[in-house]
Amino acid sequence: MQRPSTFSLSRKIDPRRGAPLYLQIIHALIHDIRRGRLAPGVALPSSRELAESLGVNRKTIMLAYDDLVAQGWFTTQGTRGTFVSAELPEALPAPRKSAPVDPKTPEFPFRAAPDPAFVPAGDGLAIDDGLPDARLFSIDTLMRAYRDAGRRAARGGRLSYGDPRGAFELRRAVADMLASHRGLVVEADDICITRGSQMGIFLAARILVAPGDVALVEGLGYSAAREALAAAGAEVVGVGLDAEGVDVDDVERECRRRPVRAIYVTPHHQFPTTVSLTPERRLRLLDLAAKFEFAIIEDDYDHEFHFERQPLLPMASYAPGRVIYVGSLSKLLLPGLRIGYVAAPAPVARSMANAAAGVDRQGNALTELAAADLIESGELRRHVRKARQIYAQRRDDFGRLLGRAFGDAIRFSTPAGGLAFWATFRDEATLDALENGAVRSGVRFLSSTCFAAPPHRGRGLRLGFGSLDAAEAERAIARLRRAAGAAILERATAVG
Repeated sequence: MQRPSTFSLSRKIDPRRGAPLYLQIIHALIHDIRRGRLAPGVALPSSRELAESLGVNRKTIMLAYDDLVAQGWFTTQGTRGTFVSAELPEALPAPRKSAPVDPKTPEFPFRAAPDPAFVPAGDGLAIDDGLPDARLFSIDTLMRAYRDAGRRAARGGRLSYGDPRGAFELRRAVADMLASHRGLVVEADDICITRGSQMGIFLAARILVAPGDVALVEGLGYSAAREALAAAGAEVVGVGLDAEGVDVDDVERECRRRPVRAIYVTPHHQFPTTVSLTPERRLRLLDLAAKFEFAIIEDDYDHEFHFERQPLLPMASYAPGRVIYVGSLSKLLLPGLRIGYVAAPAPVARSMANAAAGVDRQGNALTELAAADLIESGELRRHVRKARQIYAQRRDDFGRLLGRAFGDAIRFSTPAGGLAFWATFRDEATLDALENGAVRSGVRFLSSTCFAAPPHRGRGLRLGFGSLDAAEAERAIARLRRAAGAAILERATAVG
């Protein structure tokens, strides 16, 4: 067969791209076959000819040709050369004239997941939503724990697959910690280790709700929990929230309207408002769960950081059969370690682990064993005691700076615990101005609109102080004040 005197690819081969040259050539040849430029049976130039025309090494062309022969796109006929296969590996679309297809544009339908409510990336100083300061935990202590865990794991043959619920040592250590410090009656079999508390919430949603079920959340709350419940198919409904926590009368009204499968709450330091659910309402919520047979997902994300008095015991300590208790070691140690846990009746914990195994066979055994060592050796408790004193001082300083910067334009209460303030504004125009001017002023934070759960509305700023030292906090609040700019001056003039 006569080979064409000229040969060109419709896609340009560019050595400056990230993809290897031979892969670019493979994709370009398949692209031309699929679009009819190279018909079945057409002879290809020799590897030497194509290499010269493209300005590449001949071995690159030989590698591409061999791969396309192996895939079934090309055939070789001895000394006659290389040809487009008469029987291609997939059905070809009808040749069509159109603009070149963007290789980065998907050619298949998919469900777009909503963007998570994170502090936006970019330049400037970030005010998170209540993270600990990773600089406070000794990296040397962490490295020693990893080294010891690695030695024990190697000696015990623990570096292969294990229990999807997590390393037994960590589950036992967490169970002991919850029993001694939070009043939960749990054992290792009641614990499922997760990659952070968010994974625990997601797994709870997976096993509790089905498409069409109703799940309740706090009217202002954690958007990722709402998304986890919605991803499981639930109709997510916000219920009232006030200075005493979630409105249990509103919960009861929703339960009487239709069956409710679960409610997600943050009773200790409510996210984002920082209020605590009163003891009376906790008991009432447990009574409603028993009466209407729904589960309570109790997210106790920062139990250890309470500054005014002894924290209330979790609801899971009173009614373990009604509550899936979600917690995190990431807030106690380092967020980057990604260690959370769920405490629930053993069959529930096992079911959650089974659900997790479908996407994540198990966690990191070394990290889990190292975390167990930090708990059992007392390093975790020592760190918490030291960090609590630092965070209490940072809380007080942050509150003074915030009040001084915004005066009567802002409303907030000093939180009794947790690592963030909840701030609202007397005039919503001030909040609008602040958010609009944030990038220009070099400061980033969560959007004020990401907390409300329909049908409820409400806006405010969740301002974390734990990860900012004194100098950083002063700069952050100065930039917030600068972002609000003229709106603050206008309000001060109006009041005057």
